[in-house]
Amino acid sequence: MIPFINAPFVWLADRIGAGPDELKLVFSFLLSYPLAGLLKRVPDARPEFKNLFSISISLFYLVGLFDLWDGLRTILISAVGTYAIAKYLRGSPYMPWIGFVFLMGHMSVNHIARQQANSPRSVDITGAQMVLVMKLSAFCWNVADGVLPEADLSDHQKDRRLVELPSLLNYAGYVFFFPSMLIGPAFDFVEYRRWLDTTMFEVPANVDPSKKPPTRRKRKIPRSGTPAMLKLAAGLIWTFSFLKLSAHYYPEALLEDKFVTYGFLRRLLVLHMVGFTARCKYYGVWTMTEGACILAGLGYKGVDPKTGKVSWDRLQNINPWEVEFAQNTRGYLGAWNINTNLWLRNYVYLRVTPRGKKPGFRASLATFTTSAFWHGFYPGYYLSFVLASFIQTVAKKLRRFFRPFFLDPKTQAPLPSKKWYDLASWLTTQLTFSFAAAPFLILSFSGSITVWARVYFYAVVGTGALMAFFYSPGAKAMKKALDQRNAKAGVITDKKGDKAGLQRTASSESLSSSKEPVMGISADMEEELDEMMKEVKREVEARRTRSRENSLVKEKMKKVM
Repeated sequence: MIPFINAPFVWLADRIGAGPDELKLVFSFLLSYPLAGLLKRVPDARPEFKNLFSISISLFYLVGLFDLWDGLRTILISAVGTYAIAKYLRGSPYMPWIGFVFLMGHMSVNHIARQQANSPRSVDITGAQMVLVMKLSAFCWNVADGVLPEADLSDHQKDRRLVELPSLLNYAGYVFFFPSMLIGPAFDFVEYRRWLDTTMFEVPANVDPSKKPPTRRKRKIPRSGTPAMLKLAAGLIWTFSFLKLSAHYYPEALLEDKFVTYGFLRRLLVLHMVGFTARCKYYGVWTMTEGACILAGLGYKGVDPKTGKVSWDRLQNINPWEVEFAQNTRGYLGAWNINTNLWLRNYVYLRVTPRGKKPGFRASLATFTTSAFWHGFYPGYYLSFVLASFIQTVAKKLRRFFRPFFLDPKTQAPLPSKKWYDLASWLTTQLTFSFAAAPFLILSFSGSITVWARVYFYAVVGTGALMAFFYSPGAKAMKKALDQRNAKAGVITDKKGDKAGLQRTASSESLSSSKEPVMGISADMEEELDEMMKEVKREVEARRTRSRENSLVKEKMKKVM
């Protein structure tokens, strides 16, 4: 590392109590804004210059700012290995799986090394590698889709498929796109290519020419300074909030002796604030990196043909307001780490399912395992994931059984009492996830159990009690009361308690009717286990059938002989 670059960060870190690497990380995010502005001004007709500019800035960040020579080697191994796999195994149906195992295995080695180093305030390469795993595993699938007939592909696969391998320079530009290299957001190669050749910014024919987004001079990239600066301002506010709150609400505070001297309600408040403070850090950095991508133009998502309003949320990775005011588990998880959710859905959950079949237990299990391994190997991660799966199952049943009592049976319009239901749902969701996410911050198994014990395992007890209730006569009584209420209003319900002949809407179920996991967490563990048992029974029956058929064949052969 160049000494005069490191010295200011060490000096400032000593005075404000932050780590030098943490300050460098924030500095890199801020520096990305003017650099993204320069990148945007590279002539549209010279995409090779855009690639070279982006690669050079990323190299400066890695080795000039963070002295991550080993990190650069790690990225090159993943990038070169993936490109070689995609090129030389392109015609093999196993190619994307080989690429996936290679990338995940390589990252797992670094996760273990990071865990052994145990230096949370220093920046290592695992964060950038986690983003790269999403980008490059998706790249392998996009290449694999490029050799398949379009008739065999979904709309998403058709849109992202790569019929030809990109040039090495374009591929390197994709890998080393500096605004998102260190912590994301992730995106597919097709999106990068469309940004590079500016086809992303072509306005559809149904848009009135007067409502086309404004551009400067001959550039095709619309003006993006205002939305980018708004993201920067929001990111700085979240980062400043983290710096102020972290002096009082830090994970180790939950393990201090002083914590147990508080009353139970104050412990709940501190637990929640520790989680909120940690989220502020992610809100800040993810919002700032998204803003830099917007300034470069890659955040462009299209223009509304009626209003002419430009959408810049292509790479949005977090929605703080939806997380903090979520009234159900799926809304909470769905607004967190959005691009990882999309990657898990499009390149794991839907890919392990054979063509023509619906995803089932195996797909959910593969997604859960991938999400857990992708995060790392700290025991706290797995405590959070397992508990969250049970919470998700209970929350879905709670919403199905309780919410209808606060809606008009015929119109499904909210009753005056629903505001109290909404308040209770919000409070329950926030406090439950404050408990469930604590191990994600504590990391160790013993420390996580200690923190849970200090708040009397309230989320575990509550989740277990509700699961027991849903298997008790009380659930049947509630279902009967709901049916009687609907019958009195002249509404016919099916076995699940839904209005017969009507399709549930996203608003009525808030997406909880979907079986797709969120962040790898099962939407309904009970259904998944039932599906697993059915699969086991089908497999056992199929083996018995094959065994009987083989026995019959052998008997016939003996008779013939």
